Amino acid sequence: MTRPPLDLVPAGEPADPLTHNPLNGVTGGIWRTRRDGRPAVLKLITPPGGDGDVGPAHWAASAEPGHWNYWRREVEAYRSGLATTAWASAGQAGPAVLAVRDRPDGTVALWLAEADGRPGTAGTVGDFGELARRLGAAHADWLGRTGELSRYDWLARDWLRDYTLSRPVTEPVAWDHPVAVAAWPAPLRAALRGLWERRRELLAATDRLPRTLCHHDVWPTNLVLSDGGPVLLDWSFVGPGPIGEDAANLVLDTFFDGLVDVALLPEVADAVLAGYVEGLRGVVDPVLVARAVRLTGAAKYFWLAPVMLNRAGGATGQTYDRRDEAAMFAGRRPVLELLAHWADDSLP
Repeated sequence: MTRPPLDLVPAGEPADPLTHNPLNGVTGGIWRTRRDGRPAVLKLITPPGGDGDVGPAHWAASAEPGHWNYWRREVEAYRSGLATTAWASAGQAGPAVLAVRDRPDGTVALWLAEADGRPGTAGTVGDFGELARRLGAAHADWLGRTGELSRYDWLARDWLRDYTLSRPVTEPVAWDHPVAVAAWPAPLRAALRGLWERRRELLAATDRLPRTLCHHDVWPTNLVLSDGGPVLLDWSFVGPGPIGEDAANLVLDTFFDGLVDVALLPEVADAVLAGYVEGLRGVVDPVLVARAVRLTGAAKYFWLAPVMLNRAGGATGQTYDRRDEAAMFAGRRPVLELLAHWADDSLP
């Protein structure tokens, strides 16, 4: 959908499409526009089976409130005030809500104030370290309080497990596919295979970590670096989860998607870990915090290498552009090596 429906944005008003995951059936479109004379962002939320819910099955919208991709979660997060207040004590918030409109076709129009500041994709090593410190402080504030979340029946029930186990891996995985052999040394392929084979052990280990309130999608595309502190966008996955997960995701998603020069990976990883440990200092043992980041990072992406190999071999019904395939496998190698190292450090 290149423009929003005319009942939301008249033809004469600006409506610039914003980048989002087009596979996710929950999102019908996002636009930068205006509302009541002020800059605004309009997000169209689509119910299961709606016109926007036409992507692959593993990105389908769900009508089940506890499901990892429950279609109304972000609407409820803003209506309840959770998105804008939950982490306010740590100087983090979601954008202000301007309006929420349930439409006759079943979709929901979510109007948010446009946050002023630099996009997260322009963040520096220092910016990511400071965000991680605030994440740690926010997570510390919710430790021991997750029982308070029981009044929100729309929160993700067990996001990390439900999301990761829903990724479409076809076995047997071709671990010795030529593109993998060329890009990934044998020890790395063996480590990634072990990561996949121990996936349930990884998830079980995350269950033993302290629980807090997680955003579940912290990465530069969902971040605005404002003068008043970082603003986090897209609260559609919010729910209880293990400490470490949001910090780990910040590191991994930043580089898996090529948003920052991969040469900065060691610096960003160190800064995020140090910042997150500092935010939880005095509340959780720093050794446990560091292990939690590594463990949840490994648990979040045990499926990625198998999916890449499935696609390279045509098992998904899709294939990479051969001109890009080798570059992608090689480009992700440093991040996958970090992932394997994290798994090795966090599992016995």
